[in-house]
Amino acid sequence: MLTHIAIKDLVIVSSLELDLTPGMTALTGETGAGKSILIDALGLALGEKADASMIRTGRERAEVSAGFDLTHCPDARAWLEQQTLDDGDECLIRRVLVRKGRARAFINGQSASGAQLRALGDLLVDIHGQHAHQSLLRPAAQRSLLDAYGGHQTMATQVAQGYRRYRELDTRWRELSAARDERAERMDLLRYQLHELEDLALTDGELDALDQEQRRLANLGNLQSTTAALVDQLFEGENALRDQLGHATRELAGLVEIDPDLSETRELIEGATVQVQEAATNLRQYLDELDMDPARLAEIEARLVQIHDLARKYRMQPEQLPQALEQRRAELDTLEQADQSIDSLSRERDAARSALLLQARALTDARRAAAERLGAKVTESMQTLGMAGGRFAVTVKSAEPDAIGISGLDTIAFQVSANPGQPPRELAKVASGGELSRISLAIQVATAQVGSIPSLVFDEVDVGIGGGVAEIVGRSLRRLGDARQVLCVTHLPQVAAQAHQQLKVQKHSLDEQTYTEIQPLSSDQRVDEIARMLGGTEITATTRAHAAEMLTIAG
Repeated sequence: MLTHIAIKDLVIVSSLELDLTPGMTALTGETGAGKSILIDALGLALGEKADASMIRTGRERAEVSAGFDLTHCPDARAWLEQQTLDDGDECLIRRVLVRKGRARAFINGQSASGAQLRALGDLLVDIHGQHAHQSLLRPAAQRSLLDAYGGHQTMATQVAQGYRRYRELDTRWRELSAARDERAERMDLLRYQLHELEDLALTDGELDALDQEQRRLANLGNLQSTTAALVDQLFEGENALRDQLGHATRELAGLVEIDPDLSETRELIEGATVQVQEAATNLRQYLDELDMDPARLAEIEARLVQIHDLARKYRMQPEQLPQALEQRRAELDTLEQADQSIDSLSRERDAARSALLLQARALTDARRAAAERLGAKVTESMQTLGMAGGRFAVTVKSAEPDAIGISGLDTIAFQVSANPGQPPRELAKVASGGELSRISLAIQVATAQVGSIPSLVFDEVDVGIGGGVAEIVGRSLRRLGDARQVLCVTHLPQVAAQAHQQLKVQKHSLDEQTYTEIQPLSSDQRVDEIARMLGGTEITATTRAHAAEMLTIAG
């Protein structure tokens, strides 16, 4: 609820600070005193259009601050948390107008946009008046109010969740379907590439083995001649190394008899002789096993050409071809599964849509039943609010299934016929501001226990009425004030007397300047003010007694 408001240099207000309380508060005062200035300032704080002409003459800036207690306003708390503007159970909104430059806004000390002010304001205050913007004129607010009145917010939430789920599945299905042709082309390409790579059948390590064998076969002559020459040098030729080492061993044997220290050297030469003999044997065996088939070299070179050509085609190194084969197998498998998934997704989407339509139609039935009850209740209230013969109706029009939205199939409209014989029209098209305010009052009274906006403002709700009707309007406002905070601008004593508290608006002049002040009234002061409203300029004892009686009866 609104707890306080401060105004500085706005229009004819020089400086004003006002604390507000729960219940019904009446703003009264002489005609032209500026009773609506508080409502104008509040609207400005909540994001209404700012104009430099609203700045008090002779001043360069104006400022409005409004404080709210959010203890019983979870929607506003949640919004502030989403915007990272929350500050516990308190909320302070400040709007600054400058004569040269743009207006600035702050929520809990942080800079805010006009759109943010309006979004938050829609959750905090509802203004009803001839020219004031009010939530009851918006289709979305009418739908939310009907759902709250009917007690089927849970059904509405389930429809919204079902719609989001259906849209998610439908979007994914459309994306997959749109890519089906591209996917088919890609799958054809992958199958062709897999055929080439699988035909190549290159195994890990094969390329190194082929390169090694190709080098050996290409140098077969060199290997053969050189190996034969080495066999001859080591073992078989004249003056072969084996013979020379044998001679050295025999010479050392004679010397060892003279000097035993040479025995180790003789042993080393004997070992070398054995190793030379073994090396020669290995070389002879290698020479015998050399493959002399020239066709094998051509076969290997053809295989290497095939591998390198395919590697160039795929723009990769030859050793990367086995990896490329596995990658393409995996991609083809994924794409084939996608085609299977699209069929499964289509079935899941259709099931979600069917469930959504069932929920939406059940919600439509619930809304229509609640619409009849709300229409009858508000119509009944209208008969006592100066609109005898008037009729209020809530229409629920259902769209075709293809037009389903997050709120279901329904378009909700509040319609009213203020006078007998007139066809019902949308609430926003009611001509009389006073009638619109009283219709709004009837709706708010009917839905007082389910409304989510904590503070309601009624401007000129009593235009064109008087007597007993005025008292009924006042009682309705007071009853509404038992559930919500109500601020009412009125010129009728029957309405003001019903308020839980009363503020008096006064205008005076000083040094050729006009000032407006707003003063909370005590019990005695309220008697004087109600008497003034009853008796005009001359207040008699009888008038005061009547005023006191009205206040006593109101409680």
